[in-house]
Amino acid sequence: MAVQVASSSSAGFTSKTKYRYDVFLSFRGEDTRKCFTVNLYDVLRKKGINAFIDDKKLGKGEKIATSLLKAIEKSRISIIVFSKNYANSTWCLDELAHIIQCKKEKNQVVMPLFYKVDPMDVQYQKNSFEEAMVALEERFRNEVEKDRNSFEEHRAAYEDRVRKNMEKLQKWRSALFEAASLSSAWFFQDGCEFRFIERIVEHVYAMLPPKPYHNIEHMVGLEPRIEKVISLLNKSDKGVCMLGIHGTGGIGKTTLAKAIYNSIFYQFEGACFLFDVNEASKKFQGIVHLQQKLLSEILEEKIMSFGSADQGISIIKHRLSHKRVLLVLDDVDEIEQLERLAGGCDWFGCGSKVIITTRNKQLLIAHNVKRTYELMELNDHDSLELFCWHAFHMTLPPKGYQQMSSHVISYAKGIPLALKLIGANLANKNLKEWRSTLEQYDQIPERTMHEVLKISYDCLQEGAKIIFLDIACFFEEELLGSIDEIAEACDYGARFYIEVLIDKSLLSINDNDHLCMHDMIKQMGREIVRKEAPSNPGKRSRLWNYKDVCKVLHENSGSSNIEGIIFDPPQQEEVEWSGKAFKKMNNLRILIIRKAQFSAGPKYLPNNLRWLEWQGYPSTELPPNFSPNKLVVFKLCCSPFRLEEPFKRFEYLTCMNFSHCEFITEVPDMSQFQSLRKLLFRDCYNLVKVHDSVGSLSKLVELDVGGCVRLTTFPHEINMPSLEGIDFSHCKSLDYFPHIVGKMDALTDVWVEDTSIKELPPSIGNLSGLESLNLSSCKSLKELPNSLFLMQNLNWLGLEGIQPDSRKSLKKLLLESQPVSYTNVEFLILKNCCLLDEDIHLTLNLFQNLIELNVSGNDFVSLPNCLKECGRLLDLDVSNCKRLRDILELPSNLRKIRAENCISLTTESLGHLWSQAKREFYGMSITLPATTFLDWFHNWREGGKMSFLARRIFPHLVFAFELGKANTSRRQSFHYSLSINGRVVQKKHDDITIRPGHVSLFNLGVAFEGEDWRWVQRFMELDWNDVEMQVIGLTPEIAVVKCGVYVCNQQINMENIRFKSPIMLSMNAPTTSLKRRAIASPPNEPPKKVLRKFEVADKGKINNKKKVSRCAFAW
Repeated sequence: MAVQVASSSSAGFTSKTKYRYDVFLSFRGEDTRKCFTVNLYDVLRKKGINAFIDDKKLGKGEKIATSLLKAIEKSRISIIVFSKNYANSTWCLDELAHIIQCKKEKNQVVMPLFYKVDPMDVQYQKNSFEEAMVALEERFRNEVEKDRNSFEEHRAAYEDRVRKNMEKLQKWRSALFEAASLSSAWFFQDGCEFRFIERIVEHVYAMLPPKPYHNIEHMVGLEPRIEKVISLLNKSDKGVCMLGIHGTGGIGKTTLAKAIYNSIFYQFEGACFLFDVNEASKKFQGIVHLQQKLLSEILEEKIMSFGSADQGISIIKHRLSHKRVLLVLDDVDEIEQLERLAGGCDWFGCGSKVIITTRNKQLLIAHNVKRTYELMELNDHDSLELFCWHAFHMTLPPKGYQQMSSHVISYAKGIPLALKLIGANLANKNLKEWRSTLEQYDQIPERTMHEVLKISYDCLQEGAKIIFLDIACFFEEELLGSIDEIAEACDYGARFYIEVLIDKSLLSINDNDHLCMHDMIKQMGREIVRKEAPSNPGKRSRLWNYKDVCKVLHENSGSSNIEGIIFDPPQQEEVEWSGKAFKKMNNLRILIIRKAQFSAGPKYLPNNLRWLEWQGYPSTELPPNFSPNKLVVFKLCCSPFRLEEPFKRFEYLTCMNFSHCEFITEVPDMSQFQSLRKLLFRDCYNLVKVHDSVGSLSKLVELDVGGCVRLTTFPHEINMPSLEGIDFSHCKSLDYFPHIVGKMDALTDVWVEDTSIKELPPSIGNLSGLESLNLSSCKSLKELPNSLFLMQNLNWLGLEGIQPDSRKSLKKLLLESQPVSYTNVEFLILKNCCLLDEDIHLTLNLFQNLIELNVSGNDFVSLPNCLKECGRLLDLDVSNCKRLRDILELPSNLRKIRAENCISLTTESLGHLWSQAKREFYGMSITLPATTFLDWFHNWREGGKMSFLARRIFPHLVFAFELGKANTSRRQSFHYSLSINGRVVQKKHDDITIRPGHVSLFNLGVAFEGEDWRWVQRFMELDWNDVEMQVIGLTPEIAVVKCGVYVCNQQINMENIRFKSPIMLSMNAPTTSLKRRAIASPPNEPPKKVLRKFEVADKGKINNKKKVSRCAFAW
């Protein structure tokens, strides 16, 4: 028997987390390595899921490897295969404990899988698991006793070892209990192993995040070209189709390829768009890097590095030959690039599509690409429209500009990029300026596209030219989000000139609000720099190629011509140098170094520097004569830099980032840094003191010392009117918050969670712009400031777990705020604060603008009538309020109520709650103890499946299900599915989490809203449609005992819905459920006889659907 206990949530996945693996497999080798686990691993890999499996055999007594712990931490999901002898291995138990730790700290998704073992044996350590734990305890005792004689003189060491062994055993027992209690579990006893594995893999695949969607900008005449290329791709559905898009540079090949990718990528098992293949392949191991990126994006995993392109070819063919993929190779220029990235159709699975864009048609012929599409220039009509769009922001030229506009498009020759640049260059100019500019185009002797594009550069002012070349050479898209920093580092009125470049279409802003530059424009800018000294990089103004940088630094061949350097190799690079290479570069303004290990620290740095960014800076101090009086950006992250000398020379500095510098112990006097806007010391674990001068930085916007666990000394007063965010979170040694001097209206976010702060000063009231304040887990906090509730902009307030002294202070503040003086707090957390009735009454009187309120784990008995005055409240959590009896009236807009483990609720309160839900239910969900029967529902069924007939439109329904009682009180997860006429039209993997003995009730308009709801309506195609709604959980010990529906707006919907006879049971239900199942009588009807118990005589009857379908169910 193979059963899923419940589905797990993908909520643990965050965009900021960096994963190396999709799945980590924890298993006992001697039980399942050669059978179940290896089959599971193979199916995961075939699905393109990057699973980690440890193939090493562990010797007895060995400790778990650090690399294995890191593999767990870098995995999205951990699957634990519990088998009979799992607990016999300390290796497995250490893995398990670390997995549970990652679940708590990193929100990792954990899926327990019980392979031929009882989950209760794991949870409560019975049978083989009990024997294993007893054996381990005995083993530890024997080991200690064996060495007892050697401990006689060191009694403390002996007791310490005993204590540590007992702690380890307890840690393992707790991990077994917690893992077995998880709702995201799967259970296999017997049956078809392969089908069970397929279900697991499908479930895992559904939880993984989707591929990113590459947006493109509007382009004239694009739609018919997309349709033509897709029709060519669709002519070879069965095999692998390679299609080449060829045409001149700037004609829109990449734009067309992106549009096609966006249209079809979701149809494939994996997809990848490799941009700028030609440029990327010319970098160090560029082809290898592209191969790794190809595999990484298609398989959605970080690929282990390999040393050669030949090795990459073998891996691609092995990993992708059975996978249906979409691959776009953009801007391919050499046959070798194709041969190593998409060498043949046999590299990819049937149905795969490979799209190649290139300027070289002969390359496609040489590679035997049979289907090609030549992207032609725009015709005059489309050219004029595109030009006018950028020149006039209209589709036709205004009066007086018609003839010149027609003349202009002859320069561009139908090339979209040129039309865009020329149009932007002429925008907002009068007729005289137009004629002058057109004369420049007329004077180009050979109108190559490079020269046509270069006219836009030539028309720029000198300052704009400098900024343009800086951006073309140094700043990739991800850096260009820091526009202010770039502008100040480049100087020359950079902010103004960046706007000019955007207006001229030499720069653009993408959907992520980052600046970006077209590849041809970037190439044009770099070619301008290269021509400054074609054969001598040391004489050029800017260096961006890491080989050129290495050569110049190693040979000390730089010059005063060099204004900027970026050294950012594709992988860690070792640099041998004397440390004197910068001596000749006295005009160097920009120095950016990443992923490099230098043989020595610099003996000299130019004083002209404005941007100094050196990741892993190889010294504890700066050169003695370094005095950059114009330095703007200063970043030395992850370095041994100590920050010991006084920095009196950096008066223009705006950004300092020394995060993860473990040798910094003190922030020195910074009174000369009055231009500073960002100051970051995140996770500087040994930082103890921050100088008082930091508190007077008037222009500082962001201050982050979060994670500085040894920080004890911080300025006692701060006067920083520009500050927007300050983060003290997890500064466990800091026991005070600074006094606020003057008004600091700009400060919106203050995070002091998990600190030792004892009080907030009264001057906190000066933070009139404060929006978020997190005081959670501040166990030493004794008193809250009187001004706390006077902050009119405070929107989010976290006070979870405040201690008795703080609770008294909170009550005092609430009393002093009466009569009612409403606050604007919308999100309030008062979890586990021991609040009583008077406290909750005062709280609700004061906080009447709440949207979300969490008062779980408190001691009040009644929710007062004033709750209904919180008209904006959408989410209320009163779980674990075990003394709560009365819930009177609710706000009409309330959407979600969680009242789990509220064991004292009266029947009257529950009835009143259901009445409220019935009247104002649309959009609401409720979770409560299952103490009363919802007799106002129109139909009930035993189990978690409800069937009915519906016609016309899908009716608006309320669905409820009850979870049976169990030995655990932990929340269980479920997901729901909807089938119409036998087709699953929606599977929602968003978890419904409830505790055993509770009922969850929600409106289907919430479960399937927006596009989902419209999609459901499309399947209502018959006169009467067979509808099945199911809540799915996989553990028979914690079963859904019944479910029901209530029809909203009965006058409209009841005539379009028919409930089936209650004796109709689906044969998809597990036999364990059928044995227990009984049919409930419909409301208001006399009870009927219970179904005869379904006896299973042999497995053949279970597996034979025809036989089962004919079994009699007698009344």
